[in-house]
Amino acid sequence: SAMTVSASSMAKENVTVSGSTTVLPVMQKISEHLMQKDPSVVIELSGGGSGSGIKALNEKLKQIARSSRKIKGKEVKAAEEKGVKPFEIPVAVDAIVPIVNPKNTLNGLSLDDLRKIYKGEIKNWKEVGGPDAPIVLVSRDSSSGTFESWESLVMKNQRVSPRALLQNSNGTVVQTVSKNPNAIGYVGLGYVAPIIKAVEINGIKATPLTAKEGKWPLSRDLYLYTNRQPQGAVKKVTDFCLSEEGRGLIKEAGFVPPAKQ
Repeated sequence: SAMTVSASSMAKENVTVSGSTTVLPVMQKISEHLMQKDPSVVIELSGGGSGSGIKALNEKLKQIARSSRKIKGKEVKAAEEKGVKPFEIPVAVDAIVPIVNPKNTLNGLSLDDLRKIYKGEIKNWKEVGGPDAPIVLVSRDSSSGTFESWESLVMKNQRVSPRALLQNSNGTVVQTVSKNPNAIGYVGLGYVAPIIKAVEINGIKATPLTAKEGKWPLSRDLYLYTNRQPQGAVKKVTDFCLSEEGRGLIKEAGFVPPAKQ
């Protein structure tokens, strides 16, 4: 009958999302499920790191920024100059996890050793109870929110050694460490996989629970930022993240949903 409206003729609303690669696995799951539920919403995801996501939001190039750190004062200022008012939505709690190659016999480090390794003071695995082999440092680049969290939580604002191999995403850190038996890197909890080995810190294992309870020393909040309070299709996306179903998907992606507002 003339009453049936085919889904294809419905107006589609595009929602563009960029930024943190840590938050990407969560948003991939959220997007898949939401687009199945509501075919009028088309979500376009791209990477780039927290800093570039916030910049894209501030310049009105993207509607949602994913960030693994809080927005900075200077970024808010830059936004306001363009008539953008960043609105913060905490979507998950994450653990940053140091990782080594599965061939490495080492299982745990102290936070202090981790700092010394990344400063370049400890140069051989045998100094921390591992094999007699040089340590190959793998780090994120400075536009990464994960790098900034690492700097404040691990380095206590001391410099990461200039010898570190810089990577532009969690995924490339995993690949690099999985191919090099002497490498150490760090990734968001959602990227821990069998091809690499998660390292305990101070005898504690990184899990969604230890992150949530604050026992894991490297836990942090993950955010979405929108221009003002979400409206329209953007609101459909952010509401879905905070819904029961969305929270379930956040857990499935290996993260902890935020405390209920």
